[in-house]
Amino acid sequence: MAAQPYDEPPRRADPADERGDQPPPRSRSRSESRTLSNQETMVSDAPRRSRRRGQGGPPGPPEPPVKKGGGGGRRGWRRFVPSWKIVVAGVVVLTAGMFGMIMVAYANVPVPTTVQAEATAQQSTIYYNDGKTEIARLGMPRKSVEINQMADSVKDAAIAIENDTFYEDSGISFSGMARSVWMTATGQQLQGASTITQQMARGYYDGLSQEVSIERKIKEIFVAVKLDDTLTKDEILRNYLNTVNFGRAYGVEAAARAYFGKRMTAAKLSPEQGAYLAARIQQPAWEPDAPGLKYRFNQTVKRMAELWPEKYGQLPQTAKFPKTRKTTTSNSLGGDRGYMVKQVLNELESRGLTRDEVESGGYKIVSTFDRKLMKAARQAMKTTMQGMSKEFHGGLAAVNPKNGRVLAFYGGDNYINDPWNEAFESKKQAASAFKPYVLAAWLQAGYSLSSYVPGNETVPKELPGQQKGGITNSHNVGRAVDVVKATAQSVNTAFVSMAFALPNRLDDVKNLVVAAGFNEQDMTKDIQEHHYQFAIGSAPVTPVEQAAGYSIFANAGKYTRYHVVQKVEQNGQVAYPEQQLSKSVIDPGVAADSTVAMAQVLRNGTAAGKGLGNRPAAGKTGTNNDENGAWFVGYTPQISTAVGFYREQCRTGNGKVVPPLHSNCPITPKGKASKKYNLNNPYTTPFEVSLGFEGAGPPTIAWQRFMLAAHEGKPVEQFPERAEIGTPENIVPSPSPTPTKTPENPFDDGENPFDDETGDDPDCLIGCDGDTGDEPTTDDPPPADDGFPEADDPDVAGGETGTDTRAGEPGPVNGRLEDQ
Repeated sequence: MAAQPYDEPPRRADPADERGDQPPPRSRSRSESRTLSNQETMVSDAPRRSRRRGQGGPPGPPEPPVKKGGGGGRRGWRRFVPSWKIVVAGVVVLTAGMFGMIMVAYANVPVPTTVQAEATAQQSTIYYNDGKTEIARLGMPRKSVEINQMADSVKDAAIAIENDTFYEDSGISFSGMARSVWMTATGQQLQGASTITQQMARGYYDGLSQEVSIERKIKEIFVAVKLDDTLTKDEILRNYLNTVNFGRAYGVEAAARAYFGKRMTAAKLSPEQGAYLAARIQQPAWEPDAPGLKYRFNQTVKRMAELWPEKYGQLPQTAKFPKTRKTTTSNSLGGDRGYMVKQVLNELESRGLTRDEVESGGYKIVSTFDRKLMKAARQAMKTTMQGMSKEFHGGLAAVNPKNGRVLAFYGGDNYINDPWNEAFESKKQAASAFKPYVLAAWLQAGYSLSSYVPGNETVPKELPGQQKGGITNSHNVGRAVDVVKATAQSVNTAFVSMAFALPNRLDDVKNLVVAAGFNEQDMTKDIQEHHYQFAIGSAPVTPVEQAAGYSIFANAGKYTRYHVVQKVEQNGQVAYPEQQLSKSVIDPGVAADSTVAMAQVLRNGTAAGKGLGNRPAAGKTGTNNDENGAWFVGYTPQISTAVGFYREQCRTGNGKVVPPLHSNCPITPKGKASKKYNLNNPYTTPFEVSLGFEGAGPPTIAWQRFMLAAHEGKPVEQFPERAEIGTPENIVPSPSPTPTKTPENPFDDGENPFDDETGDDPDCLIGCDGDTGDEPTTDDPPPADDGFPEADDPDVAGGETGTDTRAGEPGPVNGRLEDQ
């Protein structure tokens, strides 16, 4: 076919060609436009082809080619499913990331080193002075022991029921977790998911809380794995069994005692007993014979036999559910125990050892209390107070004067009902039992027992600060009396005048008693309020202060601060030694001569006939105004004891007297709940009233009973001889008998020299000039005294009489104010 001319219009394509399977050739316009040089591009005049089929005109361009196999790619939901290659790659990346995060987290979890205080907390025990007899146990019932002090049976039992792969696992058990899930789902869970290592980690170390959370569990797993690498299996098991809660006690050693007797130890546990304790770990609150506990006990025995058939193969057939101790329902602080524990804790706290530390420190605390003497004190007071109502209160304290140890006391009937300790907490006016301190100050100033002091009125008659009428006596002992008789007969005017005659007056007395253990603030305040009544016992003191104070007379002038703790040990070492703070308060000669005077109180004074038989003793009575309080304080070279009584009535707002409730005035009617009455608005208020007896009565009787019992089996020790210290200082002239007329020389008047007539009275031999001999002499015997002062002799503050004036009610006071 000949070539077409260049400018010939293009030929129209055959429609048949357009229907073929091959795409049409490209338009020539573009190719021709590329061949034209410097000429205008040619544009075809032919009409455009329609883009829609079936509507006339030429057909549109062909569809893209279709791949064989029926389709052009994924359609519908398949478009969103990633390729398996992408999935695998993602899993690999995610796993690697998670593994990396786990490794970072694991690396950042430190191995715990700080032990929980509760995990190692051990109870402390307070003992009597023998260091063997227990008074009470305080705090966490736990005692840690080494692994070799635990029987194999209890170790094996714990492993069998709690973590049977303990010796093989790495601190965690995936099989145990799976088994726990299955058993929980089927209702037969016997074993928790946590291993012994995990349980030990959260119960022994700080940093792992007990909350239920994924974060805590993951951290626990990390810690358990690290601990398994750090500690040996025996160390882990030891910490676990010393920490775990067994119900009545924490730790296997204390649990052995709690369930199987005081003499039982963890090393002595039988296989049955070991299985019993291990069975309790899951549910410590189970009753001793709960059905669930019995079932778990049987399962523990079975697992022990399966794991160690050579040791426990026959155990399932022979094991019997063990019998346990019955728990006591009585309070461990009942009776005297609570009072003793309270005083021990108070003293330790004053030395910096708090109660919380005591209850968790595992201390062995040896007190100064003598068990026999504590019983004797209770017996003496209870016998003496028999028949008295609950309005009467009494306290007794006994101190070893050589070292200040409180040997015994009576603080109340039962600490649970009445925690107030009469011996240590009841501060009452000392009354005439205070006078020996004035005597000691007098002798220490250089004056002697041979001095004569006023017997019927003070010198000066009106003392500074005293009201009109001054201080008097309840009985007449004459114008002048020596110091020994003044002490034996408790002469108020004598001791007030002696205090006034001291170089520094009342300050000398105050300084002496402060050195002997009395509260300086209390003494200073009392002098400001009561002035010279201070010399006859207006200051408040406790029985234990008086017992310790009198030790200066029994121990050659030395005072040792009273205390109730001998020593405190921890882990076999002395943590707190005994505090024996001693000092010399008066000279030994002063102590000896003071004792000479006070010995007469029990021989022929206000407490005559109430001594200790052939055993030397000395002391002093005391009775407050209107017999609102009564004392006897006495001693031997071995023991100094003080006994004090007082009485309180419980009165309502309208004056009605209500019986006490357990020796206490009820806060609410009959102690029942009340909307009207409370601590700020009590139902009754205590008022001190007359005892109806004096210091020479029940106080001296109780003292005598106790001292006789306390000295049983003790050697008889003598007091030092009279020292005759000082020189006489007569505040008043010494009395002397009226001189009798000397008969004339019978030979001067030739009278019969053997005529015994001497004036008008032939029977008169001496004093026939009319002298009655009423003036006392140094040899005059004391007034007849049966040991009980008369009812109108308030030997308080020495026996002076006075008007009862309650606080807030001003009035004349002849002796001193009643203690409120």
